[in-house]
Amino acid sequence: MSSVKRCRSSRARGIPALLVGALALALTGGSATAAQQGTLHVLAAAHGKYFGSATDNPELPDAAYSATLGSEFGQITPGNSMKWDATEPAQGRFDFAKGDAITDFAAQHGQTVRGHTLVWHSQLPNWVGALPSAQVEAAMTHHVTEVVTHYRGAVTAWDVVNEPFNEDGTFRTSPFHTAMGTDYIATALRAAHAADPDAKLYLNDYNIEGLGAKSDAMYELVSELLDEGVPLDGVGMQAHLAVQYGFPYQMQANMQRFADLGLDVAITELDVRMQLPADAAKTATQATYYRQVVEACLAVEHCVGITVWDYTDKYSWVPSTFPGQGAANLYDENLLPKPAYSAVRTALGGGDDAGEGGDPGALRAQYRNSDSSAGDNQIKPSLQLVNTGGTTISLSDVTVRYWFTSDDGASTYSTWCDWSSIGCSDVTHRVAAPSTPKAGADHYLEVGFGGGNLAPGAATGEIQLRLNKTDWSAFDESDDYSHGSGTSYADASKITVYLGGEPVWGIEP
Repeated sequence: MSSVKRCRSSRARGIPALLVGALALALTGGSATAAQQGTLHVLAAAHGKYFGSATDNPELPDAAYSATLGSEFGQITPGNSMKWDATEPAQGRFDFAKGDAITDFAAQHGQTVRGHTLVWHSQLPNWVGALPSAQVEAAMTHHVTEVVTHYRGAVTAWDVVNEPFNEDGTFRTSPFHTAMGTDYIATALRAAHAADPDAKLYLNDYNIEGLGAKSDAMYELVSELLDEGVPLDGVGMQAHLAVQYGFPYQMQANMQRFADLGLDVAITELDVRMQLPADAAKTATQATYYRQVVEACLAVEHCVGITVWDYTDKYSWVPSTFPGQGAANLYDENLLPKPAYSAVRTALGGGDDAGEGGDPGALRAQYRNSDSSAGDNQIKPSLQLVNTGGTTISLSDVTVRYWFTSDDGASTYSTWCDWSSIGCSDVTHRVAAPSTPKAGADHYLEVGFGGGNLAPGAATGEIQLRLNKTDWSAFDESDDYSHGSGTSYADASKITVYLGGEPVWGIEP
């Protein structure tokens, strides 16, 4: 162990830059959302941390899944599409198409990306294991360099080496350890740093969340790497937990000892599985474990964030890997939040769903474009509201605003409800002008409700709306603030929702 001073990057920790605007609104009392005040990533951002989800390419075409993935979480991790077998299936032949789909999705939704993973004993193409030992180092360095260079600027952090240890703290056998011994870890980190000096570099493993032989081995390894001046920014604790095995012993203290080395810590693959069938006791224990993980991270300054290993049971890896187990995620198979979700929100300071009137952050507006022409004489938004919380919301307390520009022509309007699942007789609608016109929004269509309730997990169903100027002159909707081109329902952050007059969803212009 050398006497070189321990060093780490001076790059900013915690909240990704793309979330700063949302956090500023939340802290200044501006017109922030559930998409800003109530989502998990913004609640975490108020603590200087992120909240993310893993995802994978087969899930992305699921519109309802992608809508929540893109709005609830500030960071995403590709489950498989950046692993060695996906990116370099044949030596020297690289394929980044699947990984690019993940980074493109993140860019479209203002999210950061954690790259997973560069060097791992598993999911290796056969050619890697067939290499002579003398060729492994060059192949590994080339692979790390090519992948990190390709994603330079798109990936903010990498799990450079994944799962280097056995349960007893000895080093796991892999082609890399066989060829290079433990030096393969420093070699991989140096190659990643050379390819992208701005990316944060992590070692990642499971069952290192609490104190024990495996986490001790990780602590000894990273201490030696730092003493030797190897570029290393943090340790990833996967946190694949199970209610039947108990909560990791002294998780917070374990995080803190890594932080005291000057390293960041991240919860990278959190889920909490159980023996099926689920019941109330197991579900309550699961919620407690999720809460305890969040509380431990919040208590450690250098814990930069939490990623769940996909957010919904619909796409969980658990049932296929652990037969007879499952129900491990924050949302159920119908994409509805579970008690664990409420426990996480509460731990992050967002309150739970038990208060009077329910959780305002649980109310979402979804939108689809029902008008094939953006330049005719009518605007035809179709809307629905979704209650993702755990208590009933009174619709009589709810109003929704769709923001648009009047363009030229009459200043008076006619409004219509053409069809509604809950009945147009219960839907009120009018056009009004804000006190201060904004770009893309000098008027808004305000929708209200004469009564009724929205139960937990329920949606209003489609509400087809229409408005026109009384002289029937044309609009130009292309620059309207709330206008979108999507023809299937998705969360719409530029449509605002108010509960009792207070904004709970959407960003006002």
